[in-house]
Amino acid sequence: MTATLYALGRAIVSVMENIAAKTTTFNGTAFDATDYEGDAKIIQAVGVVSGTTPTLDGKVQSSATSGGTYADIAGATFTQVTATSNVQAINVRVSEASAFLRYVGTIGGTTPSFTMGVLFVGKKKYEA
Repeated sequence: MTATLYALGRAIVSVMENIAAKTTTFNGTAFDATDYEGDAKIIQAVGVVSGTTPTLDGKVQSSATSGGTYADIAGATFTQVTATSNVQAINVRVSEASAFLRYVGTIGGTTPSFTMGVLFVGKKKYEA
């Protein structure tokens, strides 16, 4: 229990993708993970969903540079979202990924809209 509380005390929550209505497939902004270690949680939070047969397929990719070529991280995919109020979390081992992470959302359907955001929860290598 003490170890869990200590780990939670060191956790830093950062926004990878601001909450907004997304209507088309998008590549998120580069998130610099170089100061983090161990496992991180990436949380995809979806609020309101609308449209005809809307689908959202989310995943996390990494790259050595923020503007470089991104590649999928094995296992860093979310279950497809088709309805309102869906929150999912996946683990990413920061040390096995490249320095920069980004969220990729593939959106399908007729006039789809997903109000959503993405959070990064991780531990800094060095305490301030």
